[in-house]
Amino acid sequence: MDFLIVTGLSGAGKSRAVDALEDIGFYCVDNIPPQLIPTFCTLCGNAKEKMERVAVVTDVRGGDMFSTLFASLEELNEDQISYKILFLDAADRVLINRYKETRRRHPLWEETGGSIEDAVRLEREMLRPVRERADYIVDTSLLAPAQLKERISALFLGDTSDALMIHCVSFGFKYGIPSEADLVFDVRCLPNPYYVEELKHLTGLDEPVSRYVLEWEQTKGFVKRFIDLIDYMIPLYCNEGKSQLVIAVGCTGGKHRSVTLAQLLYDHLQEKKMRVSVNHRDIKKL
Repeated sequence: MDFLIVTGLSGAGKSRAVDALEDIGFYCVDNIPPQLIPTFCTLCGNAKEKMERVAVVTDVRGGDMFSTLFASLEELNEDQISYKILFLDAADRVLINRYKETRRRHPLWEETGGSIEDAVRLEREMLRPVRERADYIVDTSLLAPAQLKERISALFLGDTSDALMIHCVSFGFKYGIPSEADLVFDVRCLPNPYYVEELKHLTGLDEPVSRYVLEWEQTKGFVKRFIDLIDYMIPLYCNEGKSQLVIAVGCTGGKHRSVTLAQLLYDHLQEKKMRVSVNHRDIKKL
């Protein structure tokens, strides 16, 4: 049975993630007290109709009960029950804005005297140990709902047992580095199609732009070393038992060079039959 524990910051998109998980066949339970997780997992495993994919959401809405999460995880380990942890994250300013827009109360509202800013900071500190232990981290700060659904589907549609899931993402440095990135490559040193009038309004997914980016000798030298390094490192991550590897490629605006090279890496890894997805985070931004 694939057993997934979903947690993360309030307002980071756990509800949308659960909707996406249900769409791909997970049986989902929201807001379960951590101490009930081992019992619930056992019940699912012993169900008359075998449940192959189960996801539970637990977070600070459980109040003091949330502090028992690590004890419950240890109990799962002792019972040799396999599980994965998905952590939903977002930047503080994004979380604060989401709460202001929806006018909902943060779960830690009372503990912080009604300050949303303090509530977000307190929750982040409380969840730091869980984030460090997570198998998958998804930062939703700049993800549209459809992009989050695509990301969740890419992570969990296949066999999640031990296979490394690689996520290639292009981004613009002007919009910030993806916080969940394990490896970040800066390609702002390469020739920029933005300054070619007929290419300026195209993207790295358009053949004229990708051809322009890849035709330069400095790009060819970068690509060879880039691919060789990734090919060398992936088996090392697999040996360490890592579940997710996020490789971020950034240029200034996230529309041309980074898109071309993130897509090239994605195509390369697909040819090698690896579990891989790609997201061009900032490609539609002005």
